[in-house]
Amino acid sequence: MKLLVNIDHVATLRNARGEGYPDPIEAAQICEKAGAAGIVFHLRGDRRHIRDEDVFRLKDHVRGKLDFEMAATDEMLEICTKVDPHLCTLVPEGREELTTEGGLDMEVVFDDYMNRVFPKLRETNIEISLFLDPNPRDIELAHELGTDAIELHTGNFANADSAKQQHELTRLRKAAIMANDFGIKVNAGHGLNLENLPDLLETVPNLNEVSIGHALISKSLFWGLDRTVKAYIEIIENFYG
Repeated sequence: MKLLVNIDHVATLRNARGEGYPDPIEAAQICEKAGAAGIVFHLRGDRRHIRDEDVFRLKDHVRGKLDFEMAATDEMLEICTKVDPHLCTLVPEGREELTTEGGLDMEVVFDDYMNRVFPKLRETNIEISLFLDPNPRDIELAHELGTDAIELHTGNFANADSAKQQHELTRLRKAAIMANDFGIKVNAGHGLNLENLPDLLETVPNLNEVSIGHALISKSLFWGLDRTVKAYIEIIENFYG
């Protein structure tokens, strides 16, 4: 199981002053040097953090896996196919949200994804992942679409109080088993940190990758990126060797 680092909030800090630093590409390189298996970024419609020029520079400089998170708009599909990342993770996107608030509603997007989105991406070699809540029906529809992977939304687990965390972990466990039985790769992300990651890894099987951004970048302000990435990798290696 591998760690991918989301570097969006390095760009958030850069954009706060309109300066050219800190550079998200430099951050990506430090993360990879520290042992991260790849880099995640979300190019939003409003360009609130990562910008178009960052995307193409990341493609040029990232040596591991590159995961392009995006809403399935025609604009983003066009950019994604030009960039040609290893993985495209399709997520819902609300203009007023501070961060992605939940998984895709597969009942709502299914026909559009079947007729417009998947055919466009299948013209390339880009793997497709769907960002999903751990709902059985959503996973069934993802399987019908023929997705290569799903990323389980772990935000509800991460934000739950202790009384509800076990319930959320059980949901995630069942979803991971179901997706794996369908032959779908299982990734996970959102809200994960040094404190809750061990519980996730102990309970949820079949994980291929975890994507961690905000908590990792925040901790790195005090620890540095190198030490922080290595701390997450140490947790993963304790479970997977």
